Amino acid sequence: MAPTQHGAQIASEWPELRGRRPPRSAGDRTAVRLEVGHGLTVTGTALAFLQDARRRSDVCRSLDWIPKFTTPSGAAKPSSPDALLHYRRHHADRTDGANRMNGTDDGNGDGNDVRGGVMLRAFIEVDRATMGPERLATKLSSYARLRSYTPAPVTRQRQQPFPEPIQESRRRRYPLFPRLLFILDGTGPTGVEVRIHALRAAARDVAPAGFLRDVPVLTTPMTDLLRHGPTAPVWRPIQEPDHRTGWMHTRHP
Repeated sequence: MAPTQHGAQIASEWPELRGRRPPRSAGDRTAVRLEVGHGLTVTGTALAFLQDARRRSDVCRSLDWIPKFTTPSGAAKPSSPDALLHYRRHHADRTDGANRMNGTDDGNGDGNDVRGGVMLRAFIEVDRATMGPERLATKLSSYARLRSYTPAPVTRQRQQPFPEPIQESRRRRYPLFPRLLFILDGTGPTGVEVRIHALRAAARDVAPAGFLRDVPVLTTPMTDLLRHGPTAPVWRPIQEPDHRTGWMHTRHP
């Protein structure tokens, strides 16, 4: 069901959503109907992460999954991940590659160390094969541009005495750039391989910028995610698609 404009306005006042704009389709029932299939798939993905976190005694609640997260990318159109995931991992295990906990970061963390755990963040891209593999792969370049994007200061009359720079606002939300997870659905094994191959080819374009050195980019079929759970070694680094790992793996494998 589509939210009304009033409903979207009320939701935007929640502390967890304050400062975030509602999606453009909010209140547009036709647009919502067109996106319902994708929305249901993204919701199923969110439930998989939430249920897995509960099983592991980690912290990931419904408001830690921010759907339709829009972030600026300079002159290009904004990047719009299907979701931004906040996940607090309490306990390390060998598959996570964690070495230090209790308030210290081993390189797995994506910004904030928390007492008794590490905060992880991930941009989620759920692909239902509604676009070609090459178009999907172009998203990788968009994220690389976003990571290096530093907005020019804008001079306005009657500014606040000490306005917060745009870049600082972004770093407050995620001090280190979130890892990037591509979840592939709507196609069989052959289609999955074609899409992973396209992402691997696109990785060559962003490699000189060091994006893949600092940001884990992983992909998995939706069927494997739902069957085995998000923390199972079902994720394939786009640089090494024959390798399998968990989504919490270190930045420098």
